[in-house]
Amino acid sequence: MAKETMKKTNSKKSSSGKSTSGKSSSGKSSSGKKGSSAKRAAKKRKRMIIFGVEAVLLLALIVGFYVIRQLDKIQKPEVKAEEIQVNPDIQETTVETMSGYTNVALFGLDTRKAGQLGKGNNSDTIIVASINNDTKEVKLVSVYRDTYLDLTNGKYNKCNAAYSAGGPKQAINMLNKNLDLDIEYYVSVDFAALTQTVDLLGGIEIDVDETEIGHLNNYTVETSKVTGVETNKLTQPGLQLLDGVQATSYCRIRYTAGDDFKRTERQREVIMEIVNKAKKADITEINEIINAVFSKIATNYTNDELLSLAPQMIGYSIIDTQGFPFDKANGRISGKGAVVIPVNLADNVRQLHEYLFDNQEYTPSEEVQMISDQITSDTGY
Repeated sequence: MAKETMKKTNSKKSSSGKSTSGKSSSGKSSSGKKGSSAKRAAKKRKRMIIFGVEAVLLLALIVGFYVIRQLDKIQKPEVKAEEIQVNPDIQETTVETMSGYTNVALFGLDTRKAGQLGKGNNSDTIIVASINNDTKEVKLVSVYRDTYLDLTNGKYNKCNAAYSAGGPKQAINMLNKNLDLDIEYYVSVDFAALTQTVDLLGGIEIDVDETEIGHLNNYTVETSKVTGVETNKLTQPGLQLLDGVQATSYCRIRYTAGDDFKRTERQREVIMEIVNKAKKADITEINEIINAVFSKIATNYTNDELLSLAPQMIGYSIIDTQGFPFDKANGRISGKGAVVIPVNLADNVRQLHEYLFDNQEYTPSEEVQMISDQITSDTGY
């Protein structure tokens, strides 16, 4: 009788329909049900992860396709590899040292018509960007636009005339010939490209001093006219957020102490601020810049090369900037006007190779020495 009572007690069901022994009325254990729920949840999470990965891949494909289509907007004035000239008598050790770097010519054109980036335009901004291929560190050297150099054809003049005479090909060759460099690639932009880039990044912070405000405000009149973008006048000096027209106008100031030498400093400062801000931009901002600016850029990089460069550029950092020539004098030459004279060119190129490539053993080529001697003969320096 006691055993029968115990059986009844153990089999007694709760009000929820489950037995106290842990089995449901169907005979399945609750722990088994929990296990099934956990498996279903895991499968759901797995499906969500797979869906998320697929969504990211799809977005990457869409963005990649969009960027590829926009690349076709970039102007590509033909500059064939065989047309790029490098001095044949550069020392082998110099060639070997430079092989660890990628040197690119950056040209800012003084054009009054958006999108005109070929010959016939003076390159008011001439910058050599030297990228250390191992460290990804970048140095920028502004070549003063009025520097008296060989335009590659034995004719000596302000170096910015090379772009006007023969477009990017002659401008690249001018840099290679006078500076013993091995530049193959270039990028050219105009006022409008710089203005729109700054605006789409939300402006850049620049410390404008008292002597610069009046000139900056004066330049905004013409910059607005050329770009079709309105702006406001600055009212006080100090660190402030400049819009595209203001930043472009800041780059153009040359009438304060330091003249064109100070202007190139401003240009390099603006480039550095743009690069720093672009690194923090989201994909929407980058796409807007691509859409707006690519048609105002010219380069001889192919689309494939640009696509392969894009992810690498995030890791680049501009570590220093300088102006060239390091040792210089202002002078006037009949028929050429006011020029910047390297004192002397061979010594300046020696300093350039030490600065860019840490090459303290560099010896100027016969070509550079000959040009240096001619500049001395023409100028007396």
